[in-house]
Amino acid sequence: MLGRECGISAEQQCQAWHRSILSSPNAWEPRQRLSLQRAVKPRVSCSRELELKTTLRELVIYIVFLTDLCLLTFGMVSTDMYHLNKAMSRLFLEPSSSEDDRSGFRSVGSRADFWRFAEGPLLDGLYWDKWYNNTTLTLQNNNSHIYYENLLLGGAQIRQLKVRNNTCSIYPYFRTFLEDCYSEYRYRAEDRSDFGLRNESEWKYTSASSLSPWYWGSMGLYSSGGYMFTLPKSKQESVEKLVFLRQNSWLTRGTRVVFIDFSTYNANINLFCIIKLVVEFPATGGALTSSHIYSVKLLRYVTYYDYFLASCEIAFCLFIITFIIQEAIKIIKLKKEYFRSAWNWLDLLLLVVSILAIAFNIYRTVEVSLLMKELLSDAHVYPDFYFLAFWQVLYNNMIAVNIFFAWIKIFKYVSFNKTMTQLCSTLSRCAKDITGFAIMFFIIFFAYAQLGYLVFGSQVEEFSTFQNCIFTQFRIVLGDFNFETIEAANRILGPIYFITFVFFVFFILLNMFLAIINDTYSEVKADFEVIPSQELQIRDLFRQSCKKALIKLKLKKPEVDTNAADESLESKEFSATKRKDISKLSNGDSADEKSHLKLSKLQKGTEKLRQKYPSTEDTDSGTAQSYVSTAEFQQLFRYTAELAKELNNTNAKLRRIMKSMQQLKDASGTTAQ
Repeated sequence: MLGRECGISAEQQCQAWHRSILSSPNAWEPRQRLSLQRAVKPRVSCSRELELKTTLRELVIYIVFLTDLCLLTFGMVSTDMYHLNKAMSRLFLEPSSSEDDRSGFRSVGSRADFWRFAEGPLLDGLYWDKWYNNTTLTLQNNNSHIYYENLLLGGAQIRQLKVRNNTCSIYPYFRTFLEDCYSEYRYRAEDRSDFGLRNESEWKYTSASSLSPWYWGSMGLYSSGGYMFTLPKSKQESVEKLVFLRQNSWLTRGTRVVFIDFSTYNANINLFCIIKLVVEFPATGGALTSSHIYSVKLLRYVTYYDYFLASCEIAFCLFIITFIIQEAIKIIKLKKEYFRSAWNWLDLLLLVVSILAIAFNIYRTVEVSLLMKELLSDAHVYPDFYFLAFWQVLYNNMIAVNIFFAWIKIFKYVSFNKTMTQLCSTLSRCAKDITGFAIMFFIIFFAYAQLGYLVFGSQVEEFSTFQNCIFTQFRIVLGDFNFETIEAANRILGPIYFITFVFFVFFILLNMFLAIINDTYSEVKADFEVIPSQELQIRDLFRQSCKKALIKLKLKKPEVDTNAADESLESKEFSATKRKDISKLSNGDSADEKSHLKLSKLQKGTEKLRQKYPSTEDTDSGTAQSYVSTAEFQQLFRYTAELAKELNNTNAKLRRIMKSMQQLKDASGTTAQ
């Protein structure tokens, strides 16, 4: 299915039909030749009909595969994930009230703001020990239920990473004024020495597992180790712990990032919510906040619907194994020709992504089963579910990419449609022009991006990095821009940059791009109009199939085929004539002489064909002059098809030339007047 074998099978079946006709001893006697000539016309399209049938069969199978993949992917997500993420985001990221805008996590802008958030909204969100009417809740095993529904797994972990002193260079003139120097975070500049009181884990560096993923923040790539501690199960003890650390300066000048990690489980919807709050303290001062909230389904097989999804996963694996075998067979048969088709590359990409997704799913399932019991064995430690959530999100991303390419591949099975053929022809014909245009476009585009970065980078957030400049310019092309910020950053170069960019990129280059495609499409459409379409359409195939089904169900009377009637009549006449010739064979009348004369003419014609198209098959000496071989018939058929194609192309070119000459004639007549 990934590699269409319909062309091969159709050709083989047509060859078998021709071989069965041509190998009969009386195949090329005069009256049988006449009936064969009438039968060739409908039989010539058997390859196209078989190709359409094979394509439809493969399309149906592929739709089954795509349905299975859709069930598999949509079974991994639900609207409950969004609502759970939204609830946690509203609780921890947004301010608790409109009056106190500095209480939310997003308002953290300094170390003092961090401690204010940690001792206030963070603990209020983690520990729910009272009902909405302030009545005290009876907690089982001293466990907290966020929003009364989400069980807090273990405790929350707070971790920081630091850099060493004197990790940057100070200009000599300022060395007398500055003694300390802490650079931005780098792995080699990371501080791993004990500091502060040196008696607890929060004052000692702890190395993490080599498999733990690093964090890619706004200001750097951070390792998975650091100085860490776990908040107690009691809210009062947690407050005392945080106050003690603040008073003993747990955050120092070398602190570059602080992570707050905790996990919850909602049994109502069988979802884990893994939350990571990040506060970065760049070398410039201040603080930058970011957050990641993942709602994932780690316990996959709980309900009956989950087991149904498991069966879909097994079916998906069987489909992929079948596709791999088919692609391997195609590569062995076609060899280098296989890699010259863009659809084959898409098939390989789909297979690779599917194999990676299956590998990720197996790894995640094994890791969950091995680590779940270990992570929940001690209720007073932090269970690192972020590791499992990371792989689950990665698996979801792989499946998302997979289903995207799977939907794109449907175009492969509808490529026989006239509209799709015109589209493909347009894109292939204008590929060189678009390539040349793209080079010119991106030269100008990147020139403007660098200009914007250098002029507005220190003033406007959209131009603060070169990547942001590229995305901002694409937004300007689409009409999303903020001219006031550009003008405020530079009152002279700002308007010049904006006006010239819109003029050259939007009004000239983009319209040139559209003109290239429109002009090529017009040429392709004109060519398709002058070329007669004699191919069997898909609707004709459906019509024939429905007609046959109605005839079999006796809901419609079969139509009388005039060609078949003529052939049967000719067959009867031929049989009667043959009996008459046999009865008159001893008399040697003139009918026998005429028959021999016709046979000699046919044999001469066959000899001419063989001289022009030499046969590659060995024939019998007794029958070499009585029929045309399969190879000769195929060569003649291919020659006729190529000749018809060349004539159609020549006709199209002549029409274009006549059109150009008419335009020149009209132009010369206008000039003369």
